[in-house]
Amino acid sequence: MLRRIALALAAGLIASPALAQDWAPDRPVRIILPFPPGGSTDLVARIFADRISRTAPFPWVVENRSGANGNIGMEAAARSTPDGYTLGACTIGNCAINPAIYARMPYDIERDLVPVFWSGSVMNVVAVNPAVPARTLQEFVAWARANPGRVNYGSSGFGSSNHLIPELMNGRLGTGMVHVPFRGGAPALQALLANQVQVMIENVPTKIQAIRAGQIRALAVTGRERDPALPDIPTFAEAGIEGIVVEPWFGYMAPRGTPANVVAGLNRILNEANADPEVQRRLRDLGARPEGGSPERFAEHVRAEVARWREVVERNNIEKLN
Repeated sequence: MLRRIALALAAGLIASPALAQDWAPDRPVRIILPFPPGGSTDLVARIFADRISRTAPFPWVVENRSGANGNIGMEAAARSTPDGYTLGACTIGNCAINPAIYARMPYDIERDLVPVFWSGSVMNVVAVNPAVPARTLQEFVAWARANPGRVNYGSSGFGSSNHLIPELMNGRLGTGMVHVPFRGGAPALQALLANQVQVMIENVPTKIQAIRAGQIRALAVTGRERDPALPDIPTFAEAGIEGIVVEPWFGYMAPRGTPANVVAGLNRILNEANADPEVQRRLRDLGARPEGGSPERFAEHVRAEVARWREVVERNNIEKLN
């Protein structure tokens, strides 16, 4: 379905190229951010909203509406008027993992939403409190195995990538870590700083300042290659653990029924912001990789990720949530 939507959008753009230039917002645009302030998705959305608001006649506003690992805010976006003035922040969690792990979803990613723009990708980083006696990923795995049930890992909520990666480690490596969920990456970081949880495998932008300040210790990143923002930190594969590669991502969706020329206009505005060297610098400084491109490109990526995480959940017998 996402592929059909994307192809239809692309066809509309080709048939009527002027339409993309004809539509522009004549009042403020709202981005519903389904997580608390301070997390990676929030930080990236505010970079785009700030850049657009400085040059557009009307501001773009980020509205945080958290809960249920992004489901509450994304449902609100899906149910909003399809006129181009409300977008929902779509992530690996609420658009790809949640459909695989929740037994019941309040929205359908294919039926209720239309892809608009892929804003960026990040890596997750294994970060531990300095009290943890491990300086490499292999040392951490050995320490966790020696302390089953006594090593707590924090996450931004059930069904997030930072929930599932430690569960994959538990299943494959026998680490025996205990999940402690929070309502977003920022409160989870505070718990890590206080040693209420000993480890997190969270998005780089949420943790990078604390890592650079020496408040927490980075052991490995989950990307295929090292993160340019943390060039000294190895990947899982470089640390000797194969088969765990996760690169979280985020973008924006509009309610189904939003006209193709409106989607094209929104995509154009976001791509123009993405091309700004200052936006690129701010994203990279956070540890985010700018993406951009057409709605079709984002749709294809989401479709592939939905299929991937459904397979991961089924293959590893991860229990579904009610």
